[in-house]
Amino acid sequence: MFIVTGLGNPSKEFENTPHNAGYMFVDQLREFLVQESGLEINDWSNEKRMFLSSICKIKKDGELIGILQKPLTYMNSSGSAVKLLLNKFPCDQYILAHDDLDMPLGRYKIQFGKSPKSHKGVLSVESALGDKAFLRVRIGVDNRGNRIISGDEYVLMPYTDKEIALLGKCIKDSILDLNSNYLQL
Repeated sequence: MFIVTGLGNPSKEFENTPHNAGYMFVDQLREFLVQESGLEINDWSNEKRMFLSSICKIKKDGELIGILQKPLTYMNSSGSAVKLLLNKFPCDQYILAHDDLDMPLGRYKIQFGKSPKSHKGVLSVESALGDKAFLRVRIGVDNRGNRIISGDEYVLMPYTDKEIALLGKCIKDSILDLNSNYLQL
């Protein structure tokens, strides 16, 4: 059993911003699994009441083998949603996908226990779980050039179409890497 959480902000106004790279990741992961895996992939289900999240269940031969999660809390409170889901569905492998301002747009890293030092969403998850020992898909989002804009302001600014395309390719590459080397579905 695996659970993959994509961090983001639930409001429509944040849809194409750097901070929603985690949401974009789990959306693309779901589409990849629908097209490539032969598994039973549910649509996104709003489970705000029970899990403060939208979730997508993944089944093999009728048995639940995975869940994709988009917390419906705001980024800095994501840990509460993650904890609710993991309390109900203990898993063998927990994976957190999130934006990373320490890397340029178009790059990614899949690492165990490593993340940006001051990412409040990641810190919220670590605090709620009382653990840092889980896999992270770190999606590079920095495209500020000379960095005149603060990180806090930048991650909430909408991307251009060109930036969205670059981010989409990066996410696709990270999904192929994750599937080949970690999930193997």
